[in-house]
Amino acid sequence: MKRLLFLSLLLTALTGCLTAGESAPTRSSLPKHEFRGAWMHIIGQNQYAEMTPEQTRQYLIEQLDLLQRANCNAVIWQIRPQADAAYVSQLEPWSRWLTGEPGKAPDPVWDPLQFIIEQTHKRGMELHAWINPYRVTSSEEDKPAPGHIYYEHPEWFLKYADGKLYFDPGLPESRDFIDTVVRDILTRYDIDALHMDDYFYPYPVKGAEFPDTASYNAYGIGWDKNDWRRHNVDLLIEQLHNTIQEVKPWVRFGISPFGIWRNKASDPDGSETNGLQCYDALYADCLKWTAEGWVDYMVPQLYWELEHKAASDLVLMHWWNDHANDRHMYYGQALNNVMSHRDVADEGGDTSNPTQLDHKMRLQRAMEHVHGVTWWPGYTITSNFKGVLDSLETKQTCHPALIPAYTWLDNEKPQPVRGLEVKKVAGKKCLVWSAPKTDDPMQQAVRYVVYRYPKGKKGQLDNPADIIAITGETTMVLPDGGKGKWQYAVTALDRCWNESAPTWK
Repeated sequence: MKRLLFLSLLLTALTGCLTAGESAPTRSSLPKHEFRGAWMHIIGQNQYAEMTPEQTRQYLIEQLDLLQRANCNAVIWQIRPQADAAYVSQLEPWSRWLTGEPGKAPDPVWDPLQFIIEQTHKRGMELHAWINPYRVTSSEEDKPAPGHIYYEHPEWFLKYADGKLYFDPGLPESRDFIDTVVRDILTRYDIDALHMDDYFYPYPVKGAEFPDTASYNAYGIGWDKNDWRRHNVDLLIEQLHNTIQEVKPWVRFGISPFGIWRNKASDPDGSETNGLQCYDALYADCLKWTAEGWVDYMVPQLYWELEHKAASDLVLMHWWNDHANDRHMYYGQALNNVMSHRDVADEGGDTSNPTQLDHKMRLQRAMEHVHGVTWWPGYTITSNFKGVLDSLETKQTCHPALIPAYTWLDNEKPQPVRGLEVKKVAGKKCLVWSAPKTDDPMQQAVRYVVYRYPKGKKGQLDNPADIIAITGETTMVLPDGGKGKWQYAVTALDRCWNESAPTWK
């Protein structure tokens, strides 16, 4: 019965890419619009502390170039893993994961966040600034850096049975400080999205109650304690949403919750699973956040294999598709798991790649409310773990893709690019254009799509195989020196990925 379920649910959306060395297809069956993100965490990544600033910059360039080969269009970069900063901040100390010592600045000082924003935008990619809201330390031995807000307001913080220090989510002061940090980031940096993952209230330690009795007595009397805790997280999510809308309404707010909301045994609307529930254990009512319109995209962490007994990814992929609440849904996939499990259930799949990669991509592309994927972690792609970069580059994501437009934020197309021409720049044959003029930041062109067609055969701009670049630049060196009889179309993309009409050359 289970095997029949797999086969009946699998709607084949065959990828149109061929292996390296074969001719490109005349028409790709890959989607033109698809989010393809990669998480890049710094916590636990000791290589940054061992590098000089120049070595770090070169390393990040190499990482982004490899992600671009896989046609990733968004990088989710961790900038605040534990109430610290991997960027220049007057509010929180430098992260030890960047420099090796809490509060120690890079020498010479530089701004990794500004650098990676510039580098991703240059490549036509988005930069999502990833923060962890409540966590302050990562172990019993870990201490906040000198000058941390903890020493000024120790009453805002609690130590749990896991030995870690957390902001008390029940205190308005905690929410207001986190909001101040986010407002500062929004004001000073051209980020495309604010991102949080699954760490809200801490993962539970068996038999240990979170020590928030004092804040509950001050703010929660009359509430069921579990409902009150969920309400505290709701208040933070709503407050951050309101701040984003006030400061930069084009910036998206995305969250990546633990992959199980609730099991059906706990809630009739839950999934046919048997595992930890983020609603009950972490007090994260993530379905409410999209239903209320506070969150623009959800990335459930579907880190299990398709046939997992307690938490089948097949079951969860369909469940989250049915609970998108008219917001974008991107599936978080752990590539180590994806590439380490054979695809025993997919008889119609790619037999040259017997992992679950191809099957999962085709499954999610067949789902009505799923708009893309996010890879955990991006370092797995850049290290080409079990050939995953080779596979993505030549098959599953072999053509560029535009992120689906966030039409509830803005559905107006930008004006076309101006002055498109072919000319020599620094001795190389280039395509050159100018951005459309506008005073409206929502309509500002921030990226461009370049299409190429044989002369006399203008396309409909609907085939990603015709895209030769998505770029943040207004000059592009033509492939192969521009040889051949080609015509080009360039379109503008605004901050919400609305695409303009084409300008032809």
